Amino acid sequence: MDEVRVIEIKKSVFADNSIDADNLRKELKSKGVFLLNLMSSPGSGKTTTLIKTINSLKEKINIAVMEADIDSDVDAVKIKEATGVQSIQLHTGGMCHLDAEMTRQGISGLDLDNVDLVILENVGNLVCPAEFDTGSTKNAMILSVPEGHDKPLKYPLMFSITDVVIINKIDVMPYFDFDMDKVTEFVKMRNPNAKIIPISAKTGEGIDKLADWLLEQVKEAKSK
Repeated sequence: MDEVRVIEIKKSVFADNSIDADNLRKELKSKGVFLLNLMSSPGSGKTTTLIKTINSLKEKINIAVMEADIDSDVDAVKIKEATGVQSIQLHTGGMCHLDAEMTRQGISGLDLDNVDLVILENVGNLVCPAEFDTGSTKNAMILSVPEGHDKPLKYPLMFSITDVVIINKIDVMPYFDFDMDKVTEFVKMRNPNAKIIPISAKTGEGIDKLADWLLEQVKEAKSK
């Protein structure tokens, strides 16, 4: 297996991240590329969810992945070995988020020829990534059952800016005090339009629904 490419991301020099994010969105749209920004706490199961979802979709659309971390290339290697899709690692130099210019630097390290979907696995936390527009087409976040159903109350910005909330690790719900009705209520309080998809990345339950949603989003974006 070839070594994955590692790109050292430098801090954005743009003062107005929102303008740069809009420009990046337009550029990606003109190339027919859908960018999904995936956020969550560490340990929520982002990488495992990605592997299952990519393997469900890779025969239907062309996918590339950018893994963002402060250091290491563990996740990028794991994605490449488990799925075979184009995967690069972004090092943030200690920063706990990506902004639009940093995302652009990562995009420049990808071969976008014949790529329909780029998935950015953002740095793991529920605060900083929510504050910076990456230029993504859609935002997604994963909330795992062990984290508790009250997280939408504690991290309002994250849940207000996401288009889909993926509830992971539903296979362990019998062992945790997690209320699906409550978390649905709390998510809708923050974002009435957010779609909620319960899954278990371990068992594969719900992955088909997540893959179908993502495929629909990519096709819809291309048709506009």
